[in-house]
Amino acid sequence: MLVAEAYEAQKMAYVPYSDFCVGAALLAKNGKVYRGCNIENASFTPTNCAERTAFFKAVSEGVRSFDAIAIVGNKRGEKGEICAPCGVCRQVMAEFCDPEDFEIILGAGEEISVYTLKELFPLGFTKKNLTGELHSRLPDVSG
Repeated sequence: MLVAEAYEAQKMAYVPYSDFCVGAALLAKNGKVYRGCNIENASFTPTNCAERTAFFKAVSEGVRSFDAIAIVGNKRGEKGEICAPCGVCRQVMAEFCDPEDFEIILGAGEEISVYTLKELFPLGFTKKNLTGELHSRLPDVSG
């Protein structure tokens, strides 16, 4: 029954750019089924990135500690180039990862580059900003 609900939801997908339809049906404890479909947008901003999807999936399953992430990206049929995470993804990484130890591995064909989160997001906003601990970490730039 739930799979049939997902197929019904899939029919409502709005995918004018990829033509890749996804449907979902979520059964609540109260017995109610919530349907969902993928919805694309010409601005692409509402799209969820691969990195955040990986983090959110892990976090939703109770995982809170991470060592590294590998990221590749390219247009279909092209070799591609190194593809660094966007600022929003870096912010999500800063929430769950040690900036000095967490590795971000970027690959494109045979080329591989490895960075720490601190290298790619040196002054990320974290819980330290909210507790006042950040002030002691900032370099003195007063000249």
